[in-house]
This record gives sequence, structure tokens and C-alpha cells, in this order.
Amino acid sequence: MDLNFTPEELAFRDDVRSFLKDKLPERIADKVKAGQRLTKQDQEEWHAILQSRGWLAYHWPKQYGGPGFTAVEKFIFDTECCLAGGPRIVPFGVSMLGPVLIKYGSQAHKDHYLPRILSGEDWWCQGYSEPGAGSDLASVKTTAVRQGDHYIVNGQKTWTTQGQHADMIFSLVRTDREAKAQSGISFLLMDMKAPGVELRPIRTLDGDREVNEVFFTDVKVPVENLVGEENKGWTYAKYLLTYERTGIAGVGYCVATMEKLKVIAAKVLKNGKPLDQDPLFAARMARVEIDLENMKTTNLRVLSSVAHGGVPGAESSMLKIRGTELRQEMLSLIRRAMGPYAAPYIEAAQYEGYNGEPLGPDAAATAAASYFNYRKLSIFGGSNEIQKNIISKMILGL
Repeated sequence: MDLNFTPEELAFRDDVRSFLKDKLPERIADKVKAGQRLTKQDQEEWHAILQSRGWLAYHWPKQYGGPGFTAVEKFIFDTECCLAGGPRIVPFGVSMLGPVLIKYGSQAHKDHYLPRILSGEDWWCQGYSEPGAGSDLASVKTTAVRQGDHYIVNGQKTWTTQGQHADMIFSLVRTDREAKAQSGISFLLMDMKAPGVELRPIRTLDGDREVNEVFFTDVKVPVENLVGEENKGWTYAKYLLTYERTGIAGVGYCVATMEKLKVIAAKVLKNGKPLDQDPLFAARMARVEIDLENMKTTNLRVLSSVAHGGVPGAESSMLKIRGTELRQEMLSLIRRAMGPYAAPYIEAAQYEGYNGEPLGPDAAATAAASYFNYRKLSIFGGSNEIQKNIISKMILGL
């Protein structure tokens, strides 16, 4: 089902499609469509291409280097990039820290960091979760003690995605151990190359090094790296999380995955007929597609609210729940469609240059790896159970 776009919006969609056809490197798009791992160089190349057109920070206002897209243009851009095989824009600087600095950062922060995010000079990671503070994020124990014009930071962060590539980290730290949990937290910008910062990889089930532990031992951080006010970091953290959760929903990626599922189900045979003609499988596909259309509408409502100065609220939690559930269901259906071809784990298939025999547009060798890897979607960014608590408090007043 297509949304009813205006002639201007259809013209914009044509412009985006033309740009992707001309500028998206085929080599990178092929890796994305095959479910292969992207290198940092791949991601930097795509970021630079988008920034050359002014489309990297597509949800930033014009005054800070964004294109000033409308809500519908944001939706179109995101969806078309995913359908074309464009890599995900690495979110930590562009989609998470950027909006926080625009709303709460000092003018010095905006002048220094925002251009460096756009140019790729700074590569950011997120320092939120700790071994004892995941979904219960207010329990962070990493401390920052003020000593003159510096903070001295000690503690540990975990599940730090792409921390091995990052040169900067935005982190939640406890600056008042006597205050109640949420009241004693501050939002600090830290150099990953500073003395006392140690990074240790966490190997995931598929052998990748996507996440890390970060240890801080007497790390000196200039006081001017504090965002907003001391002990007010929980406010900024919640604001960031609404953007993160909206992004985790991955509406564009859901649309692209649905298209991939349709192609596979039309090609794979069961009892001599295409799988999409099997009543049970077709019914599951139909349910997913109906839910996806509903999620598109909710996503547009959230984007429209933000474009008019609003802040994503419970809607971001709704999107996070439904988006992650839908992506997991689609990947489950793809794996089921592959049947025994999805069973083997072939590590080489995760990398560029693999010449194994594919089944349909999605290599069977990566179907299981994608399925297992994305079980994490319903956990990170605040587990779906936590999102249900947020919805019940914000909407039902429970």
C-alpha cells in the first residue's frame, strides 16, 4: 500500500531515487542487501556522500547544517535509502548526540561539535549501559568528581556499540552520590583517547566485534565538556532516548525487509507452488504487512510532531516495540522460507568477496546470522518490557 503523496512529495521521491541510483556505490549496496558486514570505511564513504548533498543529518534544522526536511520528506528519504540498499546512518553522533546539543548544548558545543559530526571528524559512541544499569539506567555508578576545572571519571560502561571505531563518547555519569538516582546524573562528553580509557571487545554469537566494554580509571575531563547543568543529565538522557527508540523502530528497514521477504516467498517452492501461496505462510506475511502499514502512520505522526517543535513521547516507545517485533518476525519468516539452507553458519558469508551460492536476493548463508543477531532489537535502547511501563505511565497514568 502506498501513502497518498502530493505532487511535490512525489517529485522529492524521484529526486532521492535519482541520487541513490547515481551516488550509492553498488559495492556497498550489494553488501547491505546480502546482509554482509560493513567496514568503518564503508560507513564513512556513505556518510561523506550524503553530506556532500546536505542529507546526512536529514532530521536537523537548516540552521545547524540539516536540509530542513518535512516529516513526509524524512519518511520518504529513509524508506528509499533502505530500499536501495543504503547503509544505516551511524546514529550516535547524527541522530542521538546532535539533537541533544541542538536543544541543550552551549553555543560553544554547537559551534565545535556539530560541524565535526557532519564532516566525520568525530566518530561518537554511547556510554549509557553498565553491568548493573541496563534497562534500569538511573542506577549508573560511573562517577565524575569535580576537581578544579576537570572532572575525574571512574567506572565502566558495557554494550558500547562500535566503540572500537569511536574517538569520542557521550556518557552518563554520577556527579552527586547523595541525591536520589535520577537527580545526581550528568551528561558528559569524553575523549576515547584520553589516558585511563580502556576498551575491551565483546564477541557476539556470530563472531563479530560490534559491542565493547569501556573502563574509565581516573580519566580527566574538562568541565566545559559538561552538557547543560550538572545533575540534570537525566533530562537530556530521556530526550536522547526518545530519538534513539524512534530510530530503533527502523520503519525504512522494515519496508525493505518486507520487500525482500515477498521476493523470497515468491521464489521458494513448497509442494510445487510458491511459498506465498501457502495459506499459513501467506497469513503470517499479511499480518506483518498490515502492522507495518499501521506503523508507517504512527511514524509519520511522530515525525510531524517533532517537525513542529514537539518531543517524541510515548509514541517513540510504541514505535520501538512494534518496529522491533516486526523486524524480528520478518527475519524469522525469511529464515523459515530458506528452510535447511538457512541452518549452516558460514562466517565467510558475512564479508565482502564471498562467492557461495545464494538463494534468492538474500544469501541463505546470512539468514540465520541476521535472525539471531537481531534478537537484540527488543532489548537494547530500553527493553520492550520497559517501553510498556513507559506507555502505561504516560498514557494510562498507572
